Amino acid sequence: MDKKKILIIDDEEDLVQLVKLNLERTGLYDVIAAHNGDEGLLKVEKECPDLIVLDVMMPGKDGFEVLKELRKPGVKWRPVIMLTAKDDVVVKSYNLEADFYITKPFDIKVLMRGIEVILPLISMRKREAEEGK
Repeated sequence: MDKKKILIIDDEEDLVQLVKLNLERTGLYDVIAAHNGDEGLLKVEKECPDLIVLDVMMPGKDGFEVLKELRKPGVKWRPVIMLTAKDDVVVKSYNLEADFYITKPFDIKVLMRGIEVILPLISMRKREAEEGK
């Protein structure tokens, strides 16, 4: 079974390490990290992750700006889970087509379950993207 590649884009190093440790411990995922929006977009291009965990509030390009870029044709198929300390941005996240939303602080099990549920969307979305839908 191929491991799925997950990109975490978050400026909080402790959170990145917690998520990385827990996901890699399962043996199902390879986790890469970026600490700001611009670095994250570069890693999306270079690493081609299967799923992105994206913080909303970051210095420089915030999560909403990154999500707008991730919803452009060619990369739109990639599932995105939004993380934020502000629960009042749920509607904006979903309007920008986030797949799942988690408010910080969160239980790592909630994130892991969200990833398990969302990852099956990949092949369907990729196929639709290739067909130009």
